[in-house]
Amino acid sequence: MRQIVLDTETTGINPKLGNRIIEIGCVELHNRMLTGNNFHVYINPERESEEGALNVHGLTTEFLRDKPRFHEIVDQLREYIQGAEVIIHNAPFDLGFLNHEFRLLKLPDFSTHIGGVIDTLVHAKELHPGKRNSLDALCDRYGVSNSHRKLHGALLDAELLADVYLSMTRGQNSLGMDVEEEVVVGGALLEPVPLADIIFLPASDDELAAHAATLAGLDKAVKGQCIWTASLAPAA
Repeated sequence: MRQIVLDTETTGINPKLGNRIIEIGCVELHNRMLTGNNFHVYINPERESEEGALNVHGLTTEFLRDKPRFHEIVDQLREYIQGAEVIIHNAPFDLGFLNHEFRLLKLPDFSTHIGGVIDTLVHAKELHPGKRNSLDALCDRYGVSNSHRKLHGALLDAELLADVYLSMTRGQNSLGMDVEEEVVVGGALLEPVPLADIIFLPASDDELAAHAATLAGLDKAVKGQCIWTASLAPAA
């Protein structure tokens, strides 16, 4: 499965007020592995950044003046993201700007070129209700180093988000148990084990205590409740 972790920087917060994209950073994942096939471009927005936005990303008009316009990079972007599942933190913001840029060029929306969207902010709020779920907060929670992040940058933030996403979803695809599974040993196909022949043994007191200690360690590592502890908590 091909996934693209994407982030943008902009001249302001509202494309309807004439604000434009000035940087796009993308990190490619294939079957949850970083490939190194990244996409990064600075864009001349042909306007000034608002003061608040400039304080966030630090990309000055002088720096962007000789960079390509959006119409000059759009075909490369379309080819890169085609059909991929796109992972974004606070997806409505970035998608709003990208769709706006595509419409200015009378192209189908950015959203029509991709295979779906995962919003990590929505996912984080589900996992950690009532807690701060900014990218910086998630980096701290999942032990992703962002000490080199002085200003926001699209590629840097996409790289951090890729690490956060992989940490947030680690083990998600390995928790299920198939009762019947074909096993090959020495070239011979073994028959599936019937459910009735499986012996279930309850955990001993020592094993339960070790399990509780492991959960406590996970809670300490994430500075809150890990998924297991939260799922075992009594309903309010």
